[in-house]
Amino acid sequence: MSAPEYFFDTDLDVHSWREIAACNNRTDVSFFPMPDDLVAINEAKAVCGTCPVADECLGFALETNQPDGIWGGMTVKERAKIRRKWLEELRRAS
Repeated sequence: MSAPEYFFDTDLDVHSWREIAACNNRTDVSFFPMPDDLVAINEAKAVCGTCPVADECLGFALETNQPDGIWGGMTVKERAKIRRKWLEELRRAS
């Protein structure tokens, strides 16, 4: 995934997209697994793969620089890579 111009749909506020997220009220899956727990990471990513608001979730995590968890189907390291590219693009554009 590349860094989008803007990350999430501004018509949806944080509360509304979280209400319809596939992870909402899921207690059987950890969305904050240990970094080396590949089984838990893959389980969380599988739920994200079915989510109608995964892009909004990912955008929120990128824009607020969430330090933990699986957001929009991406780990902290995966998000950091996208965020670096996004920030580089912003610096070049200014």
